[in-house]
Amino acid sequence: MKRYFFMVVMAAFAWAFTACGSKEQGAKQLVLYYSQTGATQTVAQELQKALGADMEAIELVNPYSGTYAETIERVGKERQNGELPALKPLKADLSKYEVIYLGYPIWYGTYAMPIASLVNEHDFEGKKIVTFCTFGSGGLEPAIEDLKKALPKAEIAELGFGIRNARVAATAKELNRFLVENNYVEGTVEAIPGYSEMRPVTEGEQQIFDAACGDYQFPLGTPVLVGKRGTSDGVDYIYEVESNGAKSTIYVTVGNGEGAKPEFTRVVR
Repeated sequence: MKRYFFMVVMAAFAWAFTACGSKEQGAKQLVLYYSQTGATQTVAQELQKALGADMEAIELVNPYSGTYAETIERVGKERQNGELPALKPLKADLSKYEVIYLGYPIWYGTYAMPIASLVNEHDFEGKKIVTFCTFGSGGLEPAIEDLKKALPKAEIAELGFGIRNARVAATAKELNRFLVENNYVEGTVEAIPGYSEMRPVTEGEQQIFDAACGDYQFPLGTPVLVGKRGTSDGVDYIYEVESNGAKSTIYVTVGNGEGAKPEFTRVVR
């Protein structure tokens, strides 16, 4: 929970200064990403459009192919054997860029294996790196921490952008908020209130949680505490969840309108 309150404070601080202009204005920027299913590519394209930056996709010599299960099997073997997939040479000259927006899907709780290959080949010394990712449930924060360890000569932004694969259609609006709040582009966004104090989950809030998380492929646990906030788009919930003695935080949103389906937006473990 300490991490959550820190993120809320930082977001509010950044929002208060959105009129000051982009910190990266005038800097040479590159959107560099790996996408397996097209979800991360969608975010990259929206990001490139918002920034007017250059963009390049990371490509593999031997691309991952086949079904999801076959890809995961190959990745699992590579991780177990300490192997990294070979990359095709980048077309972009990284030395020409000051800021790199680095995108990837989350695999096994961190950045995808092609990014491991990338950071093994480039130390990104002196570069500012802003991350963006897509995921099934979460992994934004652990991936950033892993990048900090892998790239000690780079400046890794504390906050990155992440969105679930199931919600990638919401990218444009949510990405714009991220860019404005963190002062990467100029603009204004609606001020969002903080969550209410955490309290025991009611039967109705349990039903909302079940509707949002019940069809996820893996069990996410039992919600015990909840806070909420209202926005112009609907109601957001933050659940403290217990599963086999471990705790996690799950965010759920319910849009306005009759019949709006609750959606969970991410899990922080």
